[in-house]
Amino acid sequence: MTFTSLDAVRKQIDQIDSELVSIIAQRAECVKAAAAFKTDSAAVRAPDRVQQVIDKVRVKAAEAGLPGEIIEKIYRAMIDAFIEYELEQHARSAQNKKE
Repeated sequence: MTFTSLDAVRKQIDQIDSELVSIIAQRAECVKAAAAFKTDSAAVRAPDRVQQVIDKVRVKAAEAGLPGEIIEKIYRAMIDAFIEYELEQHARSAQNKKE
């Protein structure tokens, strides 16, 4: 990409952010659906799965020319937020089953 001004860079960043929010919302729907299949909080936290995801995105980042440390920090923050969300979904699902 070639930019001719800071305004052009910011417009591109805004466009990318819009796309990212849409994709993250899709991921949230998957996380919500996954919560229904898990039996307890240990299954939600799934540290082995978290590491698998981190390993995969680090490889993809390297292929895209992005330092692995950056993508790992982003994904760990996102995964932590989604684990909290999924734990909430799991708790709601368990509560609904009791009622």
